[in-house]
Parts: sequence; structure tokens; C-alpha cells
Amino acid sequence: MNARREAHPRSLTRRHLLGTLSGVAVLAGAGLAGPVLAQDAAPAAAPADPGQPFSYDALSEEMRHAADAEAQVHKLPDSFLSQLNYDDYKLIRFTPSQARFQDIQDSRFRLQAFHLGWLFKEPVLLYEVADGQARQMGFDTDDFTYERQARTIVPEHVALPGVAGFRLHTPLNRPDVFDELVAFQGASYFRALGRDSAYGLSARGLAINTGMPVAEEFPRFTRFWISRPQPGQNTITVWAAMESASLTGAYQFVITPGAETKMDVTARLFFRSDVQQLGVAPLTSMFLYGDRNRAGYDDYRPRVHDSDGLGITRADGDILWRALANPARLASSYFVEQAPKSFGLYQRDRKYSDYDDPEALYERRPSCRVEPLSGWGKGMIRLVEIPSQYEVNDNIVAFWVPEKPAKAGDTLEIGYRLVWGDLPPDPRDERAHVVASSGGIGGVSGGPNTDGTRKFVIDFAGGLIADLPADAVDGLSIVATATKAEIVTQVLHKVEQNGVWRAVIDFKPEKGALVELSVHIAGFNRKLSETWLYQWMPA
Repeated sequence: MNARREAHPRSLTRRHLLGTLSGVAVLAGAGLAGPVLAQDAAPAAAPADPGQPFSYDALSEEMRHAADAEAQVHKLPDSFLSQLNYDDYKLIRFTPSQARFQDIQDSRFRLQAFHLGWLFKEPVLLYEVADGQARQMGFDTDDFTYERQARTIVPEHVALPGVAGFRLHTPLNRPDVFDELVAFQGASYFRALGRDSAYGLSARGLAINTGMPVAEEFPRFTRFWISRPQPGQNTITVWAAMESASLTGAYQFVITPGAETKMDVTARLFFRSDVQQLGVAPLTSMFLYGDRNRAGYDDYRPRVHDSDGLGITRADGDILWRALANPARLASSYFVEQAPKSFGLYQRDRKYSDYDDPEALYERRPSCRVEPLSGWGKGMIRLVEIPSQYEVNDNIVAFWVPEKPAKAGDTLEIGYRLVWGDLPPDPRDERAHVVASSGGIGGVSGGPNTDGTRKFVIDFAGGLIADLPADAVDGLSIVATATKAEIVTQVLHKVEQNGVWRAVIDFKPEKGALVELSVHIAGFNRKLSETWLYQWMPA
């Protein structure tokens, strides 16, 4: 039923597969002439690496100059690595006793690598940075455990030409266990966890031409530098070199684990060619079905999604909640903003009974919020929703599109913070927030629908209206709009059984029309809730 629940990251899904197969790699630099083929590598220990000077500014200059040349493509020649299929690959795991950084007294971080092979055929190089010097982190087949038939394919004591990515572990949930914290694997995909989270949505370094008429381009992180942890230090820094046909980039990630894991990201981009659409701080998730489209799925589980809404906090503090959909055809929504405070993909349904899936644990999937730090001005947040029949497919993408198009020869530096965790609505907020939204045929419940209307029911909780009695409704109102549709009914009342304020609207769409809906509660000369948004389209 849930084929993706494996030890490997969610990068092994449709969009991650595309990223893996579409990327390009630069393998020079940091004192290396290029990767060595696994079958040609000598098993004997290599001479000590004297290291090369490293800094983020130096990496940025290297990538600036690299943008003047064509992107380099490296494909792994035939070897035992190219023989690994899916069944073989899932039998390979990093041996925990080989984790890097465990030689550091009181180190709060461990590093494990992902094996090359199957979909991951382009080597990624890792370096350790200490005292301003970078030294390559070498890996060989002795660092991994191979089970069953994988043992017959992979030789012993052979150096690997690189890895497919890496993950960092830290005592996230309890002091005596190193839990997985963040993983980088597949193109520029990565994901992280807050305390008590289970992997769900992913982030990317960059999105290029996503959901556009031209082919999407998938930049790759080809090299990573990881700062050697100091004893007791709770923050670790990762740098990455990005390569793509249209640009190069230098990235810095300052990662601090916790109940909400924070990643401060700086991206310096250098453009080889014009880019039709640049997507900054992209988030990728999955929404199969929930309250608004439950009827279309013959499944015992009430909901299946990694995220259920796009949340946007505007520059003036107003909050938009765009409920996610699994549309009948490719859909896009655009939110023009001037220096927004944040946007993100959120999982608000947090009870086990919301999903009833003991294996997937959707109630523990993290939300992720993007908080602009520098270089943001006017632009738009774009939400792309892709039709999907299966929960293994990531079909939701959200990202920032700068107002100024990226042209060949341009440079761009932009900074933002990613916050991973439960991220519930702020209980101090005076505005009520959306806790549920459901849809169905219009008219009287249980009666015939003869006029072609549709109904949405939106429940709001918290804020100033939480303690108002039901008879205070006379001082409140629904503010509802619908494009290409007529709103024929709107009712607001308090549900005494659970204390939410429920807005009910019936609308009649124009024939074949795509309808944009907006609903919030107002009263006492002010806005009293966040704004619920939805894009409805006929099946």
C-alpha cells in the first residue's frame, strides 16, 4: 500500500527522479582533477590530504568564473555501480560505526553518506572544512553494509568515486540517540526534521522553469563542504556548489536542530543564460486527497497528504491560507507580494485519527516555512498543483519568483531561513485560523442538487472570536468572493460541539469555469480571521 516507506529519502519519487536524471556536474576544484573510477581505484590507503584553503567567498568566486564556461556533464562509466538496480540498491546502507565526526569528543553531529548506483549515477564529492582548510572525505565499500544479492555485485575494499549525497544525525529527540536530522540527495533536493517529525516534504536549492511550457531544468549540488563540528556545538554549516545548464551557484546552509530546526540559507547565483522563470526557495510536497476531495478515493484512510495548505504571511501581517488540491489538470496560483514575511507548506492536521495510517505517520510530517532574510523585493509566490493518482508522487510545488527576470550575465544573492517542524498557528494571533475545509454538492444536505451549485464549509478556530457566544453572530459577517461564479448562499454560525466558527457558502460556477474562492470573517470594524483561498475546477 505504501511502497515509498523505505530507509531511503523521499528523493526517490517522480520529481526527484527527474532531478537525478537531468542534472549536470562540475567535479573539478578543491585540488581534485576529477573522480577516479571505482574499478581503477587502489584499495590501499591514500596519502594524507594536505587540504586546500576554503571560504564561502572563494567558492562564490570559483562558481562565478565557472559560469563563463559550459556546464560539465559527468556520467559514471560501466562498473559494478552501474549494475545496481532498485532491488539491489535498497539492500545497501551506510554502516553507522563508520559515521564521520564521531572521533570528536562531545560532537553533536554524525555524517553518513548515500551510496552511488540505481538512479544516482553522478558522483557527489564531500569535503570536511577545519581551520579554513578543506580535505576530501573519501568513501569506500567498507563504509557500507551490503545484504543478500548486493554482496555478490559489490567488491570489497574498493574506493568509491564519490557518493550520492549525505545525511547528518544529531540527538534531536533524546540525548542518547543520534537521530537523522537533514539529508541532501538527488539534484538539489534536501529535507530536514524538527523534533518528533517524520520525513515528508522536501526543499530544493532552486527551481528553473517549473510548470512552464519549456522543459524544466534541474540544477545539481555537485560538491559539498561540511564544517568540522566543535565539541558541544549545536550548529553546523554546509556549503554547496550548484551546476546547471543555465547557471552556477554557491550555497551556504547554517543548520541548527531543535523542536523547530532552522536552516539559514544564502544563495549566490551566476547566470549563463536567460531563465524564463526562476523559482527561489522551492518546496515540494504531496497532496492526494483530504476533506475537499475525499469522495474520489476508495480508501479506508480519511486523508493522505504530506501538506494540506500553503500559508502566506504578507508584509502587513495579513495571513492567507490556500487549501491544497489534487486537480483534474495542471493548475497554478499566483500571489503577487512585496517583501512577504513568510510563505510555506503546512501540515495542520496533527492527530493520528486524521489519517489512520500507522506506517506513513502523516500526522508527523513536518511543515516548512520560508522566511526572507535579504535580497527579496517585489515578486510572486507561485503554487503548482499536479494531478496525481498515487501518494508516491510529489505533486505540489511552491516557490518565490522575483519580479526581475534572470538574464545571461546577471548575478543574484538572496538569503532566507527555512524552519522545519509542526509549526502550528501562533496562539497569540488575534485572528482565527482555518482548521478544516470541506466541499461537496450545493443545496440542502441530503437533498437533490438541481441547480448545479457547489458547497464549501470552512471552520475557523482561535483568535478573538473563539470565546464569543453563538448569539454574537449578529456582529460578524462572512466576506466571500468568487471569480466566474455567483455566490448564492453564505451562512456563519458557531458549532457548539467543538467551538469553531463555521462559514458555509454555496456558489454556482459558470459552465466549465475555473473558480477562485476567498472567504474570511469580519466584524467590529476589523478582519477577524485569516483568509481561506481555494481554486475549484470542474472534473
